[in-house]
Amino acid sequence: MNEPTALWTPEDASAGDTLMHDFARLAEQTTGQTFPQYADLHRWSVEQPGKFWSLAWSFCGLQGKPGDVDYVGDQSIRNCRFFPEARLNVVDSFLKNADDREAIVFIGEDGRRSVCTRAELKVEVAELAEAIRRQGIEKDDHVVGFVPNMPQTVAAMLATVSLGAVWSSCAPESGVDVVVDRFGQLDPKLMFAADGYHYAGKTFDTLPTVQAVCERIPSIEKVVVWPYAHDAGNLSDRTVAYDAFRISDAPELDAESVGFSHPMYVMFSSGTTGKPKCIEHSGGGTLLRLMVEQQIHSDVRPGDRLLYYSTCNWMMWNWQVAALASEATIVIYDGNPMFPDVSRLFQIAESERLNQLGVSAKFIDAVAKAGYRPAEHHDLSNLRTVFSTGSPLSPDGFHHVYDDWASDIYLASICGGTDILGAFIGGCPTLPVYPGEITCALLGMDVSVFNSDGDEIADSPGELVCRNAHPSMPTRFLGDEDGQRYHSAYFDKFDNVWCQGDFTIRTGRNSFVVLGRSDATLNPGGVRIGTAEIYRQLDRIDAVTDSVVVGQQFDSDTRVVLFVVLADDQNLDDDLVKRIKIDIRKNASPRHVPAKIIAVPDVPRTKSGKIAELAVRDVVNQQPVRNISGLANPDALDHFKNQPELDT
Repeated sequence: MNEPTALWTPEDASAGDTLMHDFARLAEQTTGQTFPQYADLHRWSVEQPGKFWSLAWSFCGLQGKPGDVDYVGDQSIRNCRFFPEARLNVVDSFLKNADDREAIVFIGEDGRRSVCTRAELKVEVAELAEAIRRQGIEKDDHVVGFVPNMPQTVAAMLATVSLGAVWSSCAPESGVDVVVDRFGQLDPKLMFAADGYHYAGKTFDTLPTVQAVCERIPSIEKVVVWPYAHDAGNLSDRTVAYDAFRISDAPELDAESVGFSHPMYVMFSSGTTGKPKCIEHSGGGTLLRLMVEQQIHSDVRPGDRLLYYSTCNWMMWNWQVAALASEATIVIYDGNPMFPDVSRLFQIAESERLNQLGVSAKFIDAVAKAGYRPAEHHDLSNLRTVFSTGSPLSPDGFHHVYDDWASDIYLASICGGTDILGAFIGGCPTLPVYPGEITCALLGMDVSVFNSDGDEIADSPGELVCRNAHPSMPTRFLGDEDGQRYHSAYFDKFDNVWCQGDFTIRTGRNSFVVLGRSDATLNPGGVRIGTAEIYRQLDRIDAVTDSVVVGQQFDSDTRVVLFVVLADDQNLDDDLVKRIKIDIRKNASPRHVPAKIIAVPDVPRTKSGKIAELAVRDVVNQQPVRNISGLANPDALDHFKNQPELDT
């Protein structure tokens, strides 16, 4: 196999002028050891978890008292504990140094722009916290948000957490069933909402959904509504306007001191494989992990300007908001990232002088397929880092960023999930970037790849695993009293080893290539194939704008079936079918070649934009779809039913 050529190397920037470099030197001074390479530093971080996370606490500036004990090990990684004596409230870290620097810049699809300073944000959080307290919300209670990605959402979350209460959110495009399936498991007393939202040039009214949700979740006593799409008039008895709810003469914020593992968020699984799991995450563990990820691995510094496009359904919203604790300015955009055209986020990157921009791999692919070259139209000279996640970024996607966006930026493809509210593998500014590869395992994470027998392997596909405890492992699943759902989600496959469910290759350079979700892996003739290997070939075919590939049980075996969405002027004729098969055979393998290629008008996706392969697979194999409410466009499943070509 030919060694790939690096697209970016530390010599292209100043590797000695990074927070990763600074942290390594501090670790050397603290331990008396030397860490000449990233691999050396990573090995120490895994072998000495207490010392590493304790040093990370002080280096990253987490506010609070860590206590005298940094780590308590156990034979079971689920029972390991970090900072059991600590007392803190993470809101103090989010709001530290509350001065006149910009905390949040908000940009709406409709063109509105607003700015909130760190001082103004702290005042707003204090006003909301007092109002929430007077509403009867106490420590451990659940507060929920049916909300757009707006400054008010950030303030409501911080106010909730400052009381020791727990926050969860859903984006406003979610249907009633989706919201009830999630929030109904929490018995929340208070809900925040907007009166509507804007998307793709249209305005949507959400107040009817708010009313329907309240009728089906009787625990909700009050809904706080802010005017966004309309004027939020004609509110019902159970609702109050946002500005009227705030307490203008609230005392200065005094956040409730809690333990390191006290819950902060409840996140939800996608819901495509059953009722969404309520995954509880700690405040201290989550924030410390994200500060390491953002500061040390991503070089996010005070005063940096960071935008990670997300909605409040996706964990990347929580990821971006955490950058406030690193004293960065978060630039949040609410709306369609490609409206009115593909240039929208690049216009924002230029006008807001972004230092970090985060998008999905699907967005990068869409920009490439549109033939758009941002470098020709925008000044991206302030941009240092581009993040990509959500699905594997193809080698062509890497080349597109470096050829058409900027050649001197750091492209960090990251992979983790809602399960840990962070990444297992991601970027490192002191290591080179290779096309199609995720650079390294993150500090503190003993990540590897196992075969089905539980043996560590390299340069061959297997399961992405983590062999040690880390601070942002979920504290529990709600409603999982005996812990069996938690165990079956991550520990059933390998004893005492977290299995993330990503089909992955670890290279000889200790980088990673993610091939797709393990539960969506194809298995024709008993050979495992990652779906990303097929999507990678389709990314190069302009006639195909979207696709989903699944395994169909047929004739006592599994055959590969590919569904494609075509560009407006294209037809799935013999020539196009032949080209698709030749490209897949040549660049992947003969086993990757689909037995059937079928055109459909749309592909179903989850609320976070991921292809719903399992839902399509269920339909194709005439099995019930386990949770349609988890899909953003469930009607798309109708295109996969009763396809005559699947019978032959």
